[in-house]
Amino acid sequence: MPGKKIRFQTFDESASPMKRPVALAAIAALLLPAALPAQSPAEPVFSAAAVRAHVDFLSDDLLKGRDTGSEEHEIAARYVASQFEGMGLKPGGDTKEGKGGWYQRIGFQKTERTATPGTLTVTGPAGGKTWAHGTDVLVSMNTAEPALDVSAPLVFVGYGIENARFGLNDYAGLDVRGKIVVALRGYPKGLPSEEGAHLSATKAQAAQAHGAIGMLSVGTIQSMKARPWSRMVHFADEPDFTWVGVDGKPFDEAPGIRASASLNEPAVDAVFAGAPTTIAAIRKQADKAGGKPKGFPLKASVRIKIESRSERVTSPNVVGILPGSDPALKDQYVVLSAHLDHIGVTPAKPGDTPETDRINNGALDNAAGIATMLEVARAMAQAPVKPRRSIIFLASTGEEKGLLGADYFARHPAVPVKQIVGNVDLDMPLLLYPFTDVIAFGADHSTLGPIVAKAVAPMNVRLSPDPMPQETIFVRSDHYMFVKQGVPAVFLATGFANGGEKAWGEFLGGNYHHPGDDMSQKIDWDAGARFAEANYRITRAMADSDTPPAWYQGDFFGDIFAAGAVKAAR
Repeated sequence: MPGKKIRFQTFDESASPMKRPVALAAIAALLLPAALPAQSPAEPVFSAAAVRAHVDFLSDDLLKGRDTGSEEHEIAARYVASQFEGMGLKPGGDTKEGKGGWYQRIGFQKTERTATPGTLTVTGPAGGKTWAHGTDVLVSMNTAEPALDVSAPLVFVGYGIENARFGLNDYAGLDVRGKIVVALRGYPKGLPSEEGAHLSATKAQAAQAHGAIGMLSVGTIQSMKARPWSRMVHFADEPDFTWVGVDGKPFDEAPGIRASASLNEPAVDAVFAGAPTTIAAIRKQADKAGGKPKGFPLKASVRIKIESRSERVTSPNVVGILPGSDPALKDQYVVLSAHLDHIGVTPAKPGDTPETDRINNGALDNAAGIATMLEVARAMAQAPVKPRRSIIFLASTGEEKGLLGADYFARHPAVPVKQIVGNVDLDMPLLLYPFTDVIAFGADHSTLGPIVAKAVAPMNVRLSPDPMPQETIFVRSDHYMFVKQGVPAVFLATGFANGGEKAWGEFLGGNYHHPGDDMSQKIDWDAGARFAEANYRITRAMADSDTPPAWYQGDFFGDIFAAGAVKAAR
């Protein structure tokens, strides 16, 4: 699961030996399909040992964190492809000379900072002051402008959101053409979390539509608690990735926003110097339910400068297909997805020794999700009666760089997107406790909600609502890219009951995106087998039902992204 786009780093093994790889166990895992017990028709068997073996291989030190574009990610992709082939799945990747392969090869543009740090200069009533990137400002790179130098007046635009459905119009009465907008992070309190997360994620497009050329982000009381400045600075120097289209152009949803940055308090104070309303008053209003601070022109202007360099790299999605058994339904597809990439190796810091562990192994994020998908695929492939609809198993790349592999696949799918009827995404199942509930982010928007609840009920597992809306998880996992193409989708995770809340809190505050996310954790492998069973039941229910999943009538996402689709009554 991405926090922000994560730094790419090649690991020099000779410089830092770190942990000893478990090579023999990793190689042995390649033989898994032949070693698993047969399933009975009525009760598929899900193996805790198989889940462990997959995670053991994919999170081994030899794979150095499976960073997008790395040789080690390529090894992980070949491992998944070999598993698919051993199960008898059909390749769903690129076609070459009339023959399909397992890999959907994606070109990426990787953009990095030069030795010259970016700067942001505020000029206002108190004079001018400049901050370097990584201090009290975080200056974003522009993949299209390696030598960026933008100056413009500032306009405060509240949250920078407009949506008639929720009565939001933060640009009303404001002229931002050719200017840089200043927007609060997040969305108004009281707005539904998933709708709010989507509107928050599309602020740049809204600013572009009104003619702005840049955007500055300012924290609210709530957002600064959820994501402190120190946590944001931790990812300040990572490269920027975007996929490259068949036309050779890097993809950018808001190319008109040439410059952007996030501001900490000293820079915020300079931006709001002499403003008719203080930032403290604005934050106090924003912290109330339904608080919608109104925008106004600011008395300051900003100059943003940054130099960057870019290169092209490639990385594959891995795609396997299990054909459906029903002649009337086999041309409809259910997608079960999980991201294969992780964040690679942390750059050395002052004080690190040759023994310092810098490999971000990604055992739970997301080797565990891939292991779950592989167990479901094996059970499906071995079932005496195959699913009625076809199943696409997708191991995506570039999730940690901004959901890029899933976005590319959803826009360039193995089959026409209108034939994809639903998606379940598996990202970072927290297999640290015997879970008794699951969270299906996005379940309230389509019939996938009751499908999930009914499918896991025989396991004495219940479906719970989003317990951490402040994290805006709905827009931070791969299923969101299918939603944007009109496909009903959910992201499934282990829930907060039976010790889950404590486990989630400790993981997100500790081993998440850290070298500690490795096999030394007290992983509950029986929970892994149980999670695979839950996802088998869910995927099978989607594939075997007489009617496919459907958006609910009047649903926010269904209306935006699937206006012409058949809808279901709530």
